[in-house]
Amino acid sequence: MGQTADWIKAAFQRFSISGPTLTVLLAGVVGALAGCGAAVFTWLIELVSSETIERGLAAAANNRLWLVTLIVIPALGLLAVSWFTRRYAPEAQGHGVPEVITAVARHDGVVRPQVALVKILASGFCIGTGGSIGREGPIVQIGSALGSTAGQWFKLSPRNVKVLVAAGAAAGISATFNAPLAGVMFASEIILGSFAVESLTPIVIASVLADVVQQHIGEHRFEPAFLELN
Repeated sequence: MGQTADWIKAAFQRFSISGPTLTVLLAGVVGALAGCGAAVFTWLIELVSSETIERGLAAAANNRLWLVTLIVIPALGLLAVSWFTRRYAPEAQGHGVPEVITAVARHDGVVRPQVALVKILASGFCIGTGGSIGREGPIVQIGSALGSTAGQWFKLSPRNVKVLVAAGAAAGISATFNAPLAGVMFASEIILGSFAVESLTPIVIASVLADVVQQHIGEHRFEPAFLELN
């Protein structure tokens, strides 16, 4: 019985995927998911904006009382977002980038899975209602949360989890701003602080795939924040 168990264990170890290889494979998955997440994020911003700011501007042309409503909408949106994030994911309240850097430096890259969903909804609603925040912080935290979640699910080492966090950040930047190289540079220099080959490969894969996915979806419904000029 003991020999049989040893044989099964040896066979499993022979065919199991090593940590670095699994990290590269997961980086591709994270890149694709981040590309989809960036598209959903953009769509949500446009949807909320059309239902609040754009409708308010159209109504204000015929009724000046709507001007007061337009002034109040950003404040109401900010209050709603503040309550939502405090209740479901307090770490999603900040800019996004400092929280990711802290997770990598102090918490072995661990980011709670719900941060991605909360950040998409909260930031999309805040920007859509006229809040004065940009897309770069939220999308970095969204992508990083996806990468961290993948690493935690597969029980990778803290080092590999950190690499996936950086890969998710690069993918988010790449998909949102149509800038794969900028995503790679940002994640390597700011998130990891390293351009080591073992970490650079997953980051590049995630960044390129995210841009490809966003470009494909953008052909039908969405547009990235910046477009190439021919």
